[in-house]
Amino acid sequence: MKAVILAAGKGTRMRELTHELPKPMLPVQGRPILEHILEGLLAAGIHEVCIITGWKAEVIEGHFGDGSRFGAKISYARQVVQDGTGKAPEHAKDFIGSSDFLLTYGDILVRPETYQQMVARWSEGDFAGLITVTEGQDVTQGGLNFFDDGFNLTRLVEKPDAVQLAELTATGWLKPGHPVWYNAGIYLFRPSVFGFTARLQRSPRGEYELTDAISAMISAGQTIAGLKIAGRWVDVRDPEVLAQLQA
Repeated sequence: MKAVILAAGKGTRMRELTHELPKPMLPVQGRPILEHILEGLLAAGIHEVCIITGWKAEVIEGHFGDGSRFGAKISYARQVVQDGTGKAPEHAKDFIGSSDFLLTYGDILVRPETYQQMVARWSEGDFAGLITVTEGQDVTQGGLNFFDDGFNLTRLVEKPDAVQLAELTATGWLKPGHPVWYNAGIYLFRPSVFGFTARLQRSPRGEYELTDAISAMISAGQTIAGLKIAGRWVDVRDPEVLAQLQA
């Protein structure tokens, strides 16, 4: 298995902190966010990694090099146009080849064992993909996910607004007292996912959404496994979150 890390964005919500550094290189407890992610991947036995760079790409590439000093084999692909999460992984198609791969955003921090748990869940069935979720987050800021009794994905609603949430409650999709599953931004896929990202249309906000590709996979009858993240999950979205991590 290989891994792809999406690290091309500037991270404008970090304001002046990303004028000189790409967001995934901001330090958390003395090391860049990306180093923490790489450490977890290596602990899961994933040593071949492609980092999708863009803003201040030379900072990331200069720091990690070929990955040998970290015990990894790292390559890079440039995303020049920031047109959404649905197209970003396609820059790593040649790197992925025929391998299954883990996909993560470069600003998501989890416990290292999370990646091992993903690989273990992947081995439990013949899945086309795997999506991680967490509880207690504001689903209007991300993706709302629904699962069957085997905890396989049945529906995904991207950033639902208040009207959509009310409708989901009225139609029985959202039930009082039941968990609300928020998209945690770490996935596993087979290379067949690219057949779905290739057909994406721009969303109302003008971007190609990875979640639209996942919804298309479900509609095509493919099985997407779910995994609840146990323990720490942090979206390092703004300076306030970064400051809390430092503390």
